[in-house]
Amino acid sequence: MKQYDAIIIGFGKAGKTLAAELSNRGWQVAIVERSNMMYGGTCPNIACIPTKMLVHEAEVSALLYYDDFPKQANMYKQAIGRKNRLTSFLRNDNYERLNKRPNVTIYTGTGSFVSSNTIKVALPEGDIELQGKEIFINTGSTPIIPAIDGIQHSQHVYTSSTLLDLNVLPHHLIIIGGGYIGLEFASMYAGFGSKVTILEGGNKFMPREDRDIANSVKEVMDKKGIEIHLNTRAQSVHDTSDGVTLTYSDVSDGTPYYVDGDAILIATGRKPMIEGLNLQAAGVGVDAHGAIIVNDQLRTTVPHIWAMGDVKGGSQFTYVSLDDFRIIRDQLFGDKKRDIGDRDPVQYAVFIDPPLAHIGISEEEALKRGYSFKVSRLPATSIVRTRTLQQTDGMLKAIINNHNGKIMGCTLFCADASEIINTVAMAMKTGQPSTFLRDFIFTHPSMSEGLNQLFDV
Repeated sequence: MKQYDAIIIGFGKAGKTLAAELSNRGWQVAIVERSNMMYGGTCPNIACIPTKMLVHEAEVSALLYYDDFPKQANMYKQAIGRKNRLTSFLRNDNYERLNKRPNVTIYTGTGSFVSSNTIKVALPEGDIELQGKEIFINTGSTPIIPAIDGIQHSQHVYTSSTLLDLNVLPHHLIIIGGGYIGLEFASMYAGFGSKVTILEGGNKFMPREDRDIANSVKEVMDKKGIEIHLNTRAQSVHDTSDGVTLTYSDVSDGTPYYVDGDAILIATGRKPMIEGLNLQAAGVGVDAHGAIIVNDQLRTTVPHIWAMGDVKGGSQFTYVSLDDFRIIRDQLFGDKKRDIGDRDPVQYAVFIDPPLAHIGISEEEALKRGYSFKVSRLPATSIVRTRTLQQTDGMLKAIINNHNGKIMGCTLFCADASEIINTVAMAMKTGQPSTFLRDFIFTHPSMSEGLNQLFDV
């Protein structure tokens, strides 16, 4: 049985970064990854990087070939090819960066616990067992597949991962789920020229956002021709000679409906990927949602076993996974002051067109908590840079504390929102008052200078 200082199960952002760090410190490290198509984890292979590349390609496609489906379909096929080349490059690069280290061993096989310090790895040539002093679980998450009649047997049903392998642009894409993943794909495929229909089970569009922001997003979606149906329950899927038919009902009154399309995207959320880990053999606890239970320092119910990234539940962001690595590094080698509580608030971005980004609390949350605050709103078109970019859709919104002038929350629905939100985040986390951004000198013309106007209240 091979002995290691550390065994890392999963080749995601936190896992690969931790492996490099431990290697630099002289640890003997084993990293176990079940698929040779997932070196580097979800982000560079099937999520953040390929989707953001295609979002960009869709924007270009819409500019060049708007309302010309054959040309857009051809560009989509080429874009998928470029995406595949990029993900292949990143996957190989991630593998080589670790494989070249003399004290890192990569096992491409399925890992499962035999005991709290022993991992069995199922390899093509047979099973082996590894022992580790410290064990880190970084297996990520997997799409939730709802119980819909016929869904398992359809040839036209995809997840956010498998749809990216389709190099034929759907004439009509049906999306089950109106969350952020669903909206991102809706915006992307509409940009490429697909007709898009979203079926959302809830009665409110974008429930996490303030109504003015949600309404602004809805207006842009409507302009793109994206149909959004709320209060729906998908019931059955049937393949036809030229596509697929989805039957659904209105939750409020039970009225049945059906919609025909070429492809169905299941975007009903993701769950921690713990299947096959045999966590009970190690005594590692999970919660009611299947997420591995961790303390604020990311230790599981077994102190020498840690969990990081999506598998522990919570925010499913690559940059949060990277910060999980920093917390563990601090616990192992630092002053042990970092924990999961000191990184809030965490900003996020949704790569629709234009992108939506947010940090802190919303106006609705501020009202519920009884804060004294003021709200600033700015139409995106007020920023001259939107006109040079020809991207005038959207709005910017900020929540400012009346007592100390601090920024409590900010939502940006505009061009470059995913970049600008980081500037707001830095101002908030360094304790700057809103006047800091009001008076900051930004380049011109830029989207960032819109913050001068937004915080001039």
